[in-house]
Amino acid sequence: MPEPPSLGALGERFAIPGLVEFEAGAGGLIRARVAGAAAEAHVYLHGAHVTHHAPAGQRPLLFLSGRSRFAAGAAIRGGVPVIFPWFGPRAGAPDHGFARTSEWTVESAERAGDDGALTLALAASPATRALWPHEFRIRCRVVAGLALQISLEVENPSDAPFTFEEALHTYLAVGDVERASVTGLAGAAYVDKTDGMKRKTLGHGPFTPDAETDRVFTGARGACQVMDPVLGRRVVVDKRGSATTVVWNPWRTKAGGMADLGADEWRRMLCVETANAMDDAVTLGPGGRHAMAVAIGAAAA
Repeated sequence: MPEPPSLGALGERFAIPGLVEFEAGAGGLIRARVAGAAAEAHVYLHGAHVTHHAPAGQRPLLFLSGRSRFAAGAAIRGGVPVIFPWFGPRAGAPDHGFARTSEWTVESAERAGDDGALTLALAASPATRALWPHEFRIRCRVVAGLALQISLEVENPSDAPFTFEEALHTYLAVGDVERASVTGLAGAAYVDKTDGMKRKTLGHGPFTPDAETDRVFTGARGACQVMDPVLGRRVVVDKRGSATTVVWNPWRTKAGGMADLGADEWRRMLCVETANAMDDAVTLGPGGRHAMAVAIGAAAA
């Protein structure tokens, strides 16, 4: 296996002064600072993981746990983990697949108008084939504009079809989850993972979490908004190529048993995930490509 590139080599080949620069991040892991006129984001090569995005003069859009692990083989708690090729647990394999704990490579860095853009890539390897016996290529592109833009493209370069699940497991920062609400899902069908995987339908009006929440809304292709009266803003999650929206918060009891989440940090986060999972898993034929994308931005409430 080739040695990973050094900071110096990455900077020499890909850095764009003021837009894309590489540095040592938490735990010594390499991260890129992707910036522009309107915002700055941090993207780790470990997991192609966006851990920070803040529009100029505004609070960060994303939550990141103060206890998150930054180490090879560990998942980062917060930001936007990339979930692939399965969603949730799988016997004898890591939860949510291997993409979020894999080391991705830099494919390109570029100027996107006044913003910086970074594309990372991951391909099948002996390690991935041991867990999931398929050939694949994935690209994750991040644009640090006033809205955070992330796209995920999956390619099947083989001569056989495969089926996969995927998610951009976005942890949004909120002032108090008990006072936050989600709009855009009224009347939608969902699987309640906190209640024996029962299938239910959300009522009309905004959804305000009041207990542990793990709801997989299938056939949900529209945008959502998170209304946050404590921070005085609404966060818009606008997606395409995604038929699933997941809303998750571990709440007090479950959070207390999570080593990488502070005891009261659950209050300051709400996951609204752009996904294709469960009923909406994607089957990709030989030579096929599938793209999913999200734009996340904030405005005054």
